[in-house]
Amino acid sequence: MSQITIPNTEFYSWKNYRCAYENYTPDSSAQDSTPLLLIHPIGVGLSRRFWHRFCQAWDRAGHNNPIYNPDLLGCGESEMPHIAYTPADWASQLQHFLQTVVQKPVTLVVQGALLPVALELVRLQTQPNLIQKLVLASPPAIALMSQPTGARQQKLTWNLLDSPLGTAFYLYARRPQFLRSFSTRQLFASSDRVDSEWLDLLVKGAANPASRHAVFSFLAGFWRQNYRDTIAAIAQPTLVVVGDRASSISQAGKQDTPDRRLTDYLKCLPQGKGVKIAGRNVLPYESTPEFVATLAAFEPLNHS
Repeated sequence: MSQITIPNTEFYSWKNYRCAYENYTPDSSAQDSTPLLLIHPIGVGLSRRFWHRFCQAWDRAGHNNPIYNPDLLGCGESEMPHIAYTPADWASQLQHFLQTVVQKPVTLVVQGALLPVALELVRLQTQPNLIQKLVLASPPAIALMSQPTGARQQKLTWNLLDSPLGTAFYLYARRPQFLRSFSTRQLFASSDRVDSEWLDLLVKGAANPASRHAVFSFLAGFWRQNYRDTIAAIAQPTLVVVGDRASSISQAGKQDTPDRRLTDYLKCLPQGKGVKIAGRNVLPYESTPEFVATLAAFEPLNHS
């Protein structure tokens, strides 16, 4: 199968902000397949482009689900207002996107520590519920999802970063040398996977200095709330995919192991299923074929 072409960027309006997304649309015979809605991670240079490798591999494997791949506000080609972003903000954006653009139930696929955005989005669902299933790729340790950082600490960290000092740090952090080092130390199981495609993605994504506000919001810890009860309340079938070399950056998750991480989530989720595959913390990018196969086996995704 030939490589699919990246779709043209499309836009919608949310709270008077211009927000970008891509729509991978299969042929008409597959229109009854459940769409995938992808939530990209937040970090220096990250945007919906994180998912391009996955989208290509999903198509090459013969799966024909429509895929919606949006840029969160502050990232990629969406507007980048100078504000402190919270998971609730991004969830509200995605809820609007679901209601006005997608307009049908989806399988929600979320990468890493953006899990709180997915959880906030689940909270927003009414009738009809537009989230059919969830897939948690490389989720943080349950300890991180259960131990909030205080509002005062979050504000102090935000104010420190939202300053000339923070701007200088961002200019340093978007250098290819730093990005390669950080990716090797914290994200990938194999340094060979920190390739030119990955570094180019990050360098280009961080070129606009206004992209720092979303990153600083993440670093300030606005996502660090106690979500244990929210996780336990998820009614939808949920797949947890963890790397066999998964690690935690935060001290709260240092004692975590891949097996323990899976066990903790499966104890908490009412309808959870767990799978461990090769890789570390960015499985849809580092271990793309394995992640595609794991997601495809999470039936019934395809109805065709």
